[in-house]
Amino acid sequence: MYIIIAFFILHWYSSLFFQTFFLHRYAAHAMFTMSKTTEKIFFVLTYIFQGSNYLSAYGYGIMHRMHHAFADTEEDPHSPKYSPTLFAMMWQTKNIYTDICKGRVVVDPKFTKNVPEWHSFDKFASSWVSRIGWGLVYIAVYVYCYTTYDLSPFIFLLLPIHFLMSPVHGAIINWFAHIYGYRNFEVNDTSTNFLPFDFLMMGESYHNNHHARGSRANFGGIRWHEIDPTYLIIVVLDKVGVIKLKQTSDKKSDTVGKKTAVAG
Repeated sequence: MYIIIAFFILHWYSSLFFQTFFLHRYAAHAMFTMSKTTEKIFFVLTYIFQGSNYLSAYGYGIMHRMHHAFADTEEDPHSPKYSPTLFAMMWQTKNIYTDICKGRVVVDPKFTKNVPEWHSFDKFASSWVSRIGWGLVYIAVYVYCYTTYDLSPFIFLLLPIHFLMSPVHGAIINWFAHIYGYRNFEVNDTSTNFLPFDFLMMGESYHNNHHARGSRANFGGIRWHEIDPTYLIIVVLDKVGVIKLKQTSDKKSDTVGKKTAVAG
């Protein structure tokens, strides 16, 4: 049982790291720079660790920029305010993301500027052959552990989360971090800090902080308990020269509207 739990945790956090580090903070917000060779390496690493639910840096980056520009309006790609259920929002997000990746919609150039592109790799990594292949790998791991260690068949209930890991990560923030939690800043949307101590989402749950200070690489750090694990890794990667972290003022933001800190 411990092997399955360890495998699930490894997939959860490794997939999440590349989503928040490469897709979110790099592709969407350009909070740091890297060489083109390093960028290609992170494309491949994102594919390996996201597996069956690989997300394109191009599609994700554009859609997330649209989210910031239109947060909680009818043009927001994913807002609980305009979706009746969590699953309706996830389906809408999936459709918009797919339309962007396949070029079915005309995107304002301001959302595409300097977004990382590797369309040939995205086409392979997002193909059904690749997704099904990764799915079979996950199933094989579970079947092996189930038969070898005589585990409960209930372990197979975890498999759908493996298949949809990246959408699950996105849904947690895009739904729950716009409904529940606390706010450090009054912004023109419903974003909240979902968790006081982000043990689950590697800093992503400090969503209100991020909407208020959209160019700031550290999503935490406003209150003493807001520790952003991904930012700590970013600092290390900056120190060893893998990336170059941009220096930004805490007051600088790329989101829309007036931001005022809430006392306390």
